Amino acid sequence: MAVPKTYHVVTLGCPKNDVDSEHLERLLTGGQLVPVAEAGAADAIIVNTCGFIEQSQEQSMEAVRALAAGKREGQTLIVAGCMTQLYGRQVREEVSGVDHIFGVGQWQDVARLLSVDVDAVYDIPESAAKVTGPSAYLKISDGCDAPCTFCVIPKIKGGLRSAPAGLLMREAQRLVEAGAKELVLVGQDTTAWGEDLGKPVGQGLPGLLRMLSDAVGPEVWLRLMYAYPSRVSPQLIEAMATIPNVVHYLDVPLQHGSEATLRRMKRPHNIEKVHGFVRELRAAMPDIVLRTSFIAGFPGETDAEFRELLGFAKAIEFDHAGCFTYSLQQWTGAYEMADQVPDEVKHERRDRFMRQQMKIAAKRARRFVGRELDLLVEGTGEDEDGDPVVAGRTYREAPEVDGLVFASGQATPGARIRVHIEEAADYDLFGRVV
Repeated sequence: MAVPKTYHVVTLGCPKNDVDSEHLERLLTGGQLVPVAEAGAADAIIVNTCGFIEQSQEQSMEAVRALAAGKREGQTLIVAGCMTQLYGRQVREEVSGVDHIFGVGQWQDVARLLSVDVDAVYDIPESAAKVTGPSAYLKISDGCDAPCTFCVIPKIKGGLRSAPAGLLMREAQRLVEAGAKELVLVGQDTTAWGEDLGKPVGQGLPGLLRMLSDAVGPEVWLRLMYAYPSRVSPQLIEAMATIPNVVHYLDVPLQHGSEATLRRMKRPHNIEKVHGFVRELRAAMPDIVLRTSFIAGFPGETDAEFRELLGFAKAIEFDHAGCFTYSLQQWTGAYEMADQVPDEVKHERRDRFMRQQMKIAAKRARRFVGRELDLLVEGTGEDEDGDPVVAGRTYREAPEVDGLVFASGQATPGARIRVHIEEAADYDLFGRVV
């Protein structure tokens, strides 16, 4: 292989993969490789795949096949990440144009293959940071120790590995210096941070939030994603309520509202405890916004169990909730369970849930009408009359998964401004720049 001079990275899947790709790109650019916008112009094409569910695996395979079919002479196609951790042999057998395959976390090996002196560039200068908007993802841990029977992440990623606090402080400061006004904390289970470093269960994250707040200053938002239900502790609630720049938003993927289904999932299944910590969150932070996700059609899910899920979601009234159909996944405990639910039933239940949730989301959104909120500006444009409009997110909306706020007026992308909310739709808010 000739020494490459240019590269193009294709990232598939979740924000955690975005963080991994950015880490790889810092290694490559630190090694003097130049990024290019089009795959056809690159000496090396790297695909960071997703293997979480069957649909994401199919999307990854389609992307790899398309890139292999379009390869020109002299190009190198590298496939890495979650899908190849599980199906690397299959990729090699089915796609003849793939030159190299790597699994999860082998980004230094990819860089070495492309003639990067990894030891020389491992501590990347701050100037190499990649922040393209007001928000940046901070990956605080990788892997997971939970025994969920629907999830293949432990097989792909292995057990929990928390990033050291000192490294996270430096990375957070680097992102802020590069322009980030919000840091979104991600990991397979952010609330488990520090347990593998000797921290008591559920108590490492509150301390990390305080350290991060001190490191980046009070003006930078800190947002929590992917909290595990049993680790939403009183200490975490107190930290969120008292640290001024931790936004009052929490994403807790609950997966279901039926105790019987949750037992089969090997998830925390005490529904009353969930109601309890939601009450505590709302008592400590009356303006808190809650996001969750559920699975419809898990093996053995009866009509009665699905109605329990609908009742549970209706009782709590989550601001944002996603519902996904169960995906049969090899190497998981649910793969050979009896009573697999037919696909048409899964989709019908998912649609029923989302119709109910749309009404709940619209009701929850209306409570913001008449309020003034801080807005991170992500883009600008014009309305149908040609008047200026800005689009962005308040503390109520996480990047990529929630709605947006549209406000009449002018502002610079990346700025933080005040907006007055005047209307609410099912998922979006509308107002004007103050």
